[in-house]
Amino acid sequence: MIPTMIVFGLVLGRWWKSALVASAVVWPALLVASGTMGLSANLLGGALLGVLNAAVGVTAHQGILRVVRRIRRDPHPVG
Repeated sequence: MIPTMIVFGLVLGRWWKSALVASAVVWPALLVASGTMGLSANLLGGALLGVLNAAVGVTAHQGILRVVRRIRRDPHPVG
């Protein structure tokens, strides 16, 4: 289920702040809804791991966005 949050970050990486906040809510909700975890103190650790996984996707999205913008700005670099 870890790739779920990485893809979440990739898709919503343009709005990285909102994506990270949403992942802190969505991931624990998925864990509780699927029966993987109950409501306990460990759920906070699960939320943190969800945010970290989403951050990986957001970082990839932002990196790709930066490369695309650089190519669009200067399609034929000299030197």
